[in-house]
Amino acid sequence: MKLNQTPVTQHTFEGFTFFLKRDDQLHPHFSGNKARKLMALLEVEDPSVTHLIGYGSPQANSLLSLAALADMKGWQLEFYVDRIPAWLKETPIGNYRAALNLGAKVLAVSDLASKPMHPSEYIHLHRSGEGCLVVPEGGRTPIAEKGVAGLAQEILTWVEEAQQSNLIVALPSGTGTTALFLHKHLKPHGIEVVTCACVGGTDYLIEQFKELGETDFPTVLQPETKHHFGKLYPQDYQVWQSLLEQTGVEFDLLYDPLMWRCLENWRPQNRGKSLLYIHQGGIIGNESMLPRYRRKFGG
Repeated sequence: MKLNQTPVTQHTFEGFTFFLKRDDQLHPHFSGNKARKLMALLEVEDPSVTHLIGYGSPQANSLLSLAALADMKGWQLEFYVDRIPAWLKETPIGNYRAALNLGAKVLAVSDLASKPMHPSEYIHLHRSGEGCLVVPEGGRTPIAEKGVAGLAQEILTWVEEAQQSNLIVALPSGTGTTALFLHKHLKPHGIEVVTCACVGGTDYLIEQFKELGETDFPTVLQPETKHHFGKLYPQDYQVWQSLLEQTGVEFDLLYDPLMWRCLENWRPQNRGKSLLYIHQGGIIGNESMLPRYRRKFGG
């Protein structure tokens, strides 16, 4: 099973022209960075595998990508979370709703275990046996390299065809897996990868890089002020709205605004370079994020 190459489009934001790698168009459900990281699993041909096992948040982008992957492969997805809020059970929305529609089972460990434990611990004890294929949270695993290497090759092909030079590739990071492997495969060709830490700060991100066994890392841009993952910031909302208005493209509300805020400070020192931004999908998550922003800030 093979997915199509994604297009590169050109846009202008705040008077700055940039290119956009539309990985959000990889597949209706199996798209963005999670799909790239899980791409190798599409090629798994093991009849003994019947269940795909994952864990994380009930609104995680990885939940939807895993559900889509399981649907394609004919596997049952079991996705373990700490708990599922009552309101979300009553009114499914976003990635949770879309994953349920694809047949996923989202299971709260707080309802299953006799004592408090992390979903990964529960999986290790109860769901890591025969027939189960376990994927770490967020796809932070060496198997992610193959799919990200494919993305890097698509970028290199585009660079050659479009005759681009002095190119910098930008994308925000959670675990940093995509940025790290992109850096590994693009640096030998003279292409710099820049990212920012959306979860846990720069020190946390560097530790994530190290845990994947690499020693050479992408450039990490720093926000002007401390940024807490999942917290609502008026600056993020404003950047997201401006991007939509000026480019006609909907971006992810959780990760992309912080990256673009970091790029605002990066641009003045890099005027002679071309920017290729990776759209990593995740916009179904806006179904839950956007109402939160509108309740707090209007618009």
